[in-house]
Amino acid sequence: MLEIKNLHVKINENDKEVIKGLNLTIPDGEVHVIMGPNGTGKSTLSQTIMGSPKYSITSGEIQFNHTKFNDLATDERARLGLFIGMQYPTEISGVKNVDFIHAAMNAIKPADQKVSVLEFMHRLDKVMDFLDIPEDYTDRYLNEGFSGGEKKRNEILQMMMIQPKLAILDEIDSGLDIDALKVVSKGINEMRDDKFSSLIITHYDRILKYVRPDVVHVMMDGRVVTSGDYHLAEQLEAGGYADLRDRLGIDAKLVDD
Repeated sequence: MLEIKNLHVKINENDKEVIKGLNLTIPDGEVHVIMGPNGTGKSTLSQTIMGSPKYSITSGEIQFNHTKFNDLATDERARLGLFIGMQYPTEISGVKNVDFIHAAMNAIKPADQKVSVLEFMHRLDKVMDFLDIPEDYTDRYLNEGFSGGEKKRNEILQMMMIQPKLAILDEIDSGLDIDALKVVSKGINEMRDDKFSSLIITHYDRILKYVRPDVVHVMMDGRVVTSGDYHLAEQLEAGGYADLRDRLGIDAKLVDD
């Protein structure tokens, strides 16, 4: 589904290279996790996959279902089935949550397959009930006045309504209490099937106790340095990145926070 080959990415503002030869493949139906020290390029990777204008690909390529992404606009990527749950969801005053989600669903549909209001509301009620989301979510402005946990639940609500082929969830677990974490995890697990894949970026293994990944990758200094199963995340939690650095023989500067 997603294949990244020898990717190099710079920040446009200062020409600093952040991604330095990264390779990553996520097949259909798999949940992959990326962990790594602060500043190693995890969020840059997610933004680059989604097409943020803040970053430029200097070499390498991103392919999604055999379509090269390098020069596609963000909306084109979304129409191909890509979704991002943002680390810091944007607040938009004056735009109701319900209108935003309905518009997003129809934006990726062909003209003859638009989702009717009745069909939309029926599905929305079911998904909100599944996620234990209060009814007033729909009439509130998009993320305005939402707590951190409410914003993250709203990202999962959007994901389940839009039904993407690949969801990138950038620190979707940050700042969540245990109840919100369980709800977010419940939504991710409900989406899992052979036509849905996910890339979860996280600092901690606690979400992985509820969403068991197929593969865990560790990034340092802009590249993937090792991959493994869920136990790799447990080892990181126990020993930290310095211990992993020692075991892999990686220079200390690559794990400095």
